[in-house]
Amino acid sequence: MKCPPVLETEQERLKALSEYGLRGDHPLPSLEPVVRIAARMFDMPVSAVNMIGSDHVFFAASTGLDGEVDMSRDASFCAHAITQDEVMVVPDATRDERFHDNPLVTGPAGLRFYAGVPLRSPSGHALGALCLIDSRPRHDFSPEDRARLRELAKMAADRLELRRLELSTEQSRHSFEEYARNSPTAVVWFDEQGRIVAWNDAAATLHGYDPDEGTGRQVETLVSERHQTTVRELIARVAAAGSVDGLAVPGGMHGMRKDGSEFLLGLSVFCWRENGRLTLNAHLQDITERQRGEEELRRQANTDVLTGLANRACLYRRTEETLARAGAAAVLMIDLDGFKDVNDTLGHEVGDALLREIARRLEQSAPQPATVARIGGDEFALLLPGMTSPEQASACARAAIARITDPVVVNGHQVRVAASCGVALAPVHAKEALELIGNADLALFQAKRHGRGQTFVFVPALRMEAVARRLYAIELHRAVDEGEFVLFYQPQIRLDNGALAGAEALIRWRHPQRGLLSPAAFLPALEGGPLAAVVGFWVLDEACAQAALWRRNGAQNFRIGVNLFGAQFRVDDLPAQVTAALQRHGLPPQALELEITENIVLNNDALVLDTLRRLRALGVGIAFDDFGTGYASLSLLKSYPLNRIKIDRSFVQSLIESERDASVVRAILDMARSFGLETIAEGIEKAPQRLRLQNFGCEEGQGYLFGRPVSAPEFAETFGIGGPALGAGSAHT
Repeated sequence: MKCPPVLETEQERLKALSEYGLRGDHPLPSLEPVVRIAARMFDMPVSAVNMIGSDHVFFAASTGLDGEVDMSRDASFCAHAITQDEVMVVPDATRDERFHDNPLVTGPAGLRFYAGVPLRSPSGHALGALCLIDSRPRHDFSPEDRARLRELAKMAADRLELRRLELSTEQSRHSFEEYARNSPTAVVWFDEQGRIVAWNDAAATLHGYDPDEGTGRQVETLVSERHQTTVRELIARVAAAGSVDGLAVPGGMHGMRKDGSEFLLGLSVFCWRENGRLTLNAHLQDITERQRGEEELRRQANTDVLTGLANRACLYRRTEETLARAGAAAVLMIDLDGFKDVNDTLGHEVGDALLREIARRLEQSAPQPATVARIGGDEFALLLPGMTSPEQASACARAAIARITDPVVVNGHQVRVAASCGVALAPVHAKEALELIGNADLALFQAKRHGRGQTFVFVPALRMEAVARRLYAIELHRAVDEGEFVLFYQPQIRLDNGALAGAEALIRWRHPQRGLLSPAAFLPALEGGPLAAVVGFWVLDEACAQAALWRRNGAQNFRIGVNLFGAQFRVDDLPAQVTAALQRHGLPPQALELEITENIVLNNDALVLDTLRRLRALGVGIAFDDFGTGYASLSLLKSYPLNRIKIDRSFVQSLIESERDASVVRAILDMARSFGLETIAEGIEKAPQRLRLQNFGCEEGQGYLFGRPVSAPEFAETFGIGGPALGAGSAHT
């Protein structure tokens, strides 16, 4: 078992932890909803907030734990998690060298899966961790899941900070136990009639008197007139009981100085009997500045610094409070469309000014008593208490979008952005705050899929799709481990003579229960998950191996087309991976053509451009797929190192019937020729389509007219390529 390291700032960390007054036998009630939400959200049997002591770990909150658990620091997973900045995920503890022999893994607890994120104090010290635990391994904890767990951790940290503030306030009231005249604390002794017997210099100075002006004065004169009755009643209760036990000193009282000025008064009262007489003692403090500081801390904990709106944590809390109180509310999640372009072209100063103006507009247009929040980046949210009508919520969303789209003048620049909005309502769509906000997020994602400036109201199918994506993510890990992916090949033909020019390698999934699956069934889950780069590099290697084999067995000028995932540009060095694959299989660079889509380019503009230039310098072909269907196609022809464009099948399908589509195809071909690019048309299914494309000057074609995607052996047999075909291979992580 690998013991967790001790942090360099361990002493400072333990001191920070002590300020929260937490003990294992007294969990913090305000954290209980957080762990319950976490367990439900991720479908985990156990969730906990663990605080890391010097040699032990104790629960500040937990759900799902039964029986005794070894919570020594050496055995704690959370003690490892606090040494990291990000979420620590252990998919299977039995296969992790740090934990495979840990007593929590080998013992009755049977821990297999763990995910934990550090909880930090405002000064940055790690106090503990919010964690999820399961007795079975899980390989499906996605980047989205990590982000959600971090959001919950922020909520937990906010609640811990409120605990610290409350505790520090309470302790400060009772922090003086010695009654020394030379104490810097203001102390006043008085009898049960409220007459001052003595006070120290600090008390006299606090109220603006000389030290000899205290004796005989009524203690109530030291507070504002509006609080004097309260002080008299307080003294009477102490005198009657002979004790301050169970006495609650009213807060919010104001002290009075000799010159009539007031200050916020901190007051603690003690008493004792000596020689049969009751003596009372009051500790006085001007807490004006401290109160301001605490209010500022609370404000900062609840406010977005840039815009002054409520922040993410505040939105969660107010949503919780609203649902607990009224049960009905709507949440609108709003994301700006085109904000990145503003930052990139006009600078962050203009971008920040734009965000502040949009915040002001949302506050002005939101119906009362709405909460307007900035969630982060260019994302905002509206909480509308009491709203139960989807139509009314949608109307509010459209009004907010309309206000956002009005032009904004910043530093002489007229700036326009659009916005998309997702809507979810309680209780019809969710009964808990985190689920309601999550559903609004799913609706926002759907709205953005429909285009800019759209509004979408949550429907249960969105949650089902999200669950399906998670289930697919689980199965994708198995598919990679078990080698269930295979490549099919669709021929690419010269239109002038019908000769085989090459093929496009297309991934398929031989699912053990559902049979052969097309990319439409699993690519969305694959592209958005952590396995995209792994599978993408496997496809590259497998396709190169097959192309090299066919070139050695008769198809001398054969070219293979390989589709790239966006993740391959962010993981490892793509040109180095391509070079290694070509050298490994003895394939010349001109025999490989890498296909990119507009989504890859738009999401990673500068990174992709540099990588593609390096690939083109190797001699590898670069083809732009689905040409003519996006926004940036023309600019791509000018700035990107392409050698071929693929005309999208949507234009080819109606080429004969629609003169408009025919005109688009002719225009694409004219542009390609002017830029010196080769062309291939996708989706050719009929001979008249082929003939017309050939007459237009298109060099190559691909589609069912020439052949469907088939396995490597069937492809080789169809086109008379000698030699064996490769097997399915496997994409192992």
